[in-house]
Amino acid sequence: MSQGYAIELYFDPALENQVLKAWNVLARRQITTHLIEIESRPHLTLLFPCNFTDIPKIETILRNFAQKQEPLSLSMSSIGSLPNESNVLFLGPTPTFSLLQFHSQLCEAMRREGVEVGDGSRPDKWVPHCPVAEEVPSARVAEAFSLLNDLKMPVSGYAVEISLVEYSPVREIFSFALGAFNHISDV
Repeated sequence: MSQGYAIELYFDPALENQVLKAWNVLARRQITTHLIEIESRPHLTLLFPCNFTDIPKIETILRNFAQKQEPLSLSMSSIGSLPNESNVLFLGPTPTFSLLQFHSQLCEAMRREGVEVGDGSRPDKWVPHCPVAEEVPSARVAEAFSLLNDLKMPVSGYAVEISLVEYSPVREIFSFALGAFNHISDV
């Protein structure tokens, strides 16, 4: 049963592998394997949660948006957590002008087409984050932070795709390469 949708940015292989290292460290220590279990992919969350009803409209918006963008340089330079009951830990990208502008332009593209963006995803409230752990037991949050703190930071690379996913488990609906005129995938 679908719980909703999210719009995510996917990384180049080198950055994706660095994020997977963090997932694997936490899995080996048996702290959490939730992101692996729900079949997520390393990503930067752009819009979440989304209750879209017109998926073809979203596909058109994202295709047009992706064609006007270039791969986005990212540097994961911090570790943080989201204040919710899921105990989400994340790598935080340096909030560069380019990243904030990218997100703001996406929100504006959605607004122009009459698509509501959730309150937490609005440009004035959005927390750029790359989830590395979800459903961390409260008693092990400090240990998880300590392990993540041992990672060599910053880790850098590029966001190269934008995707609409349905969750949970995660199922990619479609994905577009940034700056490209071709569809990467369609499920």
